[in-house]
Formats: sequence, C-alpha cells, structure tokens
Amino acid sequence: MHDLESLQSQATELAASIAAASGKLQIAELERQRQELQRASAQPDFWVYNEQAQTIVKELAKLDGRVTPWLELRQGISDIHELLGLGQDVDQALVDDLRQQFTEIESRFAELKEELKFAGPYDSYDVILSIHAGAGGNDAQDWAAMLLRMYVRYCEQHKWSVVTIEESPGEEAGIKSVTIEISGNFAFGKLKGEHGVHRLVRLSPFNAESRETSFAKVEIMPKVDQPDAVVIDDKDLKIDVYRSGGKGGQSVNTTDSAVRITHLPTNIVVAIQNERSQLQNRETAMTILRSRLAQLQMEQHAAAVSELKGPNEQAAWGNQIRSYVLHPYKQVKDLRTRYETSDIDGVLGGNLDPLINAYLEYSIGDEA
Repeated sequence: MHDLESLQSQATELAASIAAASGKLQIAELERQRQELQRASAQPDFWVYNEQAQTIVKELAKLDGRVTPWLELRQGISDIHELLGLGQDVDQALVDDLRQQFTEIESRFAELKEELKFAGPYDSYDVILSIHAGAGGNDAQDWAAMLLRMYVRYCEQHKWSVVTIEESPGEEAGIKSVTIEISGNFAFGKLKGEHGVHRLVRLSPFNAESRETSFAKVEIMPKVDQPDAVVIDDKDLKIDVYRSGGKGGQSVNTTDSAVRITHLPTNIVVAIQNERSQLQNRETAMTILRSRLAQLQMEQHAAAVSELKGPNEQAAWGNQIRSYVLHPYKQVKDLRTRYETSDIDGVLGGNLDPLINAYLEYSIGDEA
C-alpha cells in the first residue's frame, strides 16, 4: 500500500511538471495550429495549389514532431493516474507494471524538457545562414569556406538538410560569401549562438611561414517565409531586376531574372540570382529580407542588455565571439561563455554540440 501511495504522489508531481512545461512551450496553441492545417489538407482541392500544399505538408510534419510526444506524455501519465485511482483494487503486479511505465515516462520527459531551452519566438524555425569573408584577403576567404564546411558537417551529423541559395567564390581560394538554408529540428534555437565574428589564427597556406589572423562574419537568421510573420509595407521596398551573371543554367545571362530588393527604412539590401525564374528569385529575396528584419528586431530588443551588435559588426579585431587557433597551439575558445577545447579538428569537423550547449546554458543564465 505504501508503494502505491508513493507512486500516486510521484505521478501527481510528474503530471504537474508535464503540464507546466507544456504551457511554457505553448503545446495547446501548436495543437490548435496542427488541427487547422489538418482540416486544410483534408479539403478536396488541397493539391490544386501545389506550392501552398507542399508548404502546409511541411509545416504539418514539423508540428506533428513537436506536439505528438507531449500529447503522448500527458496521455501516459493520465492513464497511470486513472489506474492508480482504483486504490485497494490495484494488486502488486499492476503497481510494478505502472512503476515501469512511470519510469519510462519520466525518462522521456527528461529528454523533452530540453525543448524548454528553445522557447524563443523563432527557436523552432529553420535557418538562413550567411558567411562573409572579412579582413585577411585569401586567408579570410579560405577561412569562410572552412566555416561553411564546419556547419554543413554539423548539419549532416544531425541529419538536417542544407540548400545553397547564393555563393560568391573567392578570387584564388575559398569564398567571399555564401548563403544557405538549413532545415532541422529547432535549427534556429540551436544555431543562433553562432551569430557573430569568428577569428582564425594559423600559419598561412598562401604565405609560407607567415602567421596570419583571419576573420569571417556568420549571420544566423530565422527563416521567416510567412508574410504575416513579419509584415513589410510595399511602399518601403525598392525592387530592381537585372540580368544574372556567373555560372548557371541556360536562362542565366539571357533574361532579367535576378532580383535586388532594398528595404528603404533600414537600407537592408538582398540580391538573388540563379537559374530559376524572376518570381522565384523575388520570393527567395523576400524570405531573406523578412528573416533579416526578424533578426534585427531581436537584436534591437537585446541591445538594452547586450553589447553584441550582430550584422552591423565589422569582421575584424575586437568584435569576435569565438577564436580558433591552429598555431602555435590548438584551441577553440568562445569569448562569451569562456568554453574552450583543444579539439579544434573535431570542431572544424562539425562537432559543435559542446559549444552550442555552453551558449544555451550561458543565455539561459543571462535571462534568469
């Protein structure tokens, strides 16, 4: 009987904890959104508008992944409560079975509680990541390419998808800039701490025996592809179309498919050119513009409690968030969290989880 009462007490506490966490993560609201999308996908003409349908299916899958585990937790602890409520009629074999179920739910809840680190307004969004070579010439452009490989490998390890939007190759090596789209579970929540200037110290492969310091700026933006998420007034836009240049398919250099959009109030400029149509380039440019504006809003909000300036930082001395040293010793050090490791090869190979987790703990401490 004592074991029964103990399990009842523990189940009550766990149910309360699950309810509190669900509330913080707005699971009820996410479930409402999921049901709306399910109703939309059940309409007879759903696939008539193919692109819209694909967007809904993708969003529905994301919501399923977030909502279902929490609903299963709540149902599981509710079932245990109901059976424990039978009181005297519960035999020891059933108590033992319920204890095992409780332990499994408790363990699953501990895993899902990690989502509480990602309660920001855009933490569940996909990511637009841009890398810009800074001071350092060829070395900086090579460093930008190394950072790109690092993030791509991190995504591969987590089975996230990566799509290249724009890339400008370096003059002799590496890249001048690149923009990619990353899709994964809580991609923005996990990668937002990578936003800033990254500094590399090494022996230059382009200047024998010369120790060089290179800089590259990494921009991490939530992918905001819903027009109502960040409202932009048409009169605030200047839109130019021009002929694409560089490598590409047959349409490149033959049609005015490239698009440049300037947001006049902020002077943010987004230019997209590739093999696709002008309409698609415009949609991509608008998505990136909304993403930049969302990131700018977050930075302005954080400016009162932080000195980090984000996309306005110069990619040079004094503004770096992290240093990577390959010579005369090996070390990666995050200058905000003070986390450091000598496993620079692992970090450049995509092992970013320790750095990301350290930043998440650091940012939670700042909010407390």
